[in-house]
Amino acid sequence: MKHIPNAITIIRLFLVPLFIYVFFSGDPYSHVYALVIYLIAGITDLLDGYLARKYKVVSVVGTVLDPLADKLMLLTALWCLAAIDAIPFAFFVIMIVIEGFQILSGIYLYTRPQKAVIPANKFGKSATVLFALAVSMMVLLPDSPLTLVVVLLALVAKIVSFTSYMILYLRGRDKGNVI
Repeated sequence: MKHIPNAITIIRLFLVPLFIYVFFSGDPYSHVYALVIYLIAGITDLLDGYLARKYKVVSVVGTVLDPLADKLMLLTALWCLAAIDAIPFAFFVIMIVIEGFQILSGIYLYTRPQKAVIPANKFGKSATVLFALAVSMMVLLPDSPLTLVVVLLALVAKIVSFTSYMILYLRGRDKGNVI
């Protein structure tokens, strides 16, 4: 049981290139099939977190790999949607800057002598849920005005989440105990 949550996270990493392959496969339902892969990745994210907490096998590696897998899947979905003009490319660029900064910051914090990981918080989890909804709506209801509203809410939630992580990091750093 000790390694199952990390194994699930690694499976989620393998879903990223599968998502791209299916999305651009040319099948009439390729975007819907890719959405199913995206949603499976989301379910496995919930599952590995649940198992890690329930069986008290939370690991630093899992704490690092889990958000990395989430970010890669989200960025992949957004890149694919931008490639077919389902979302403005600028939206993808904003997200890659935010997520890229978080990935690089996470790597920096983890590779320092006093390894640190900033855990997920309610803002980050809310942004994740809104993005799952936004990606789903972009695939299923691309021309709906409601889709645009949800996409914009997801972007705002991501910016709020990013800001909250920065504040958390800076407060911890100023007190000498980086997360």
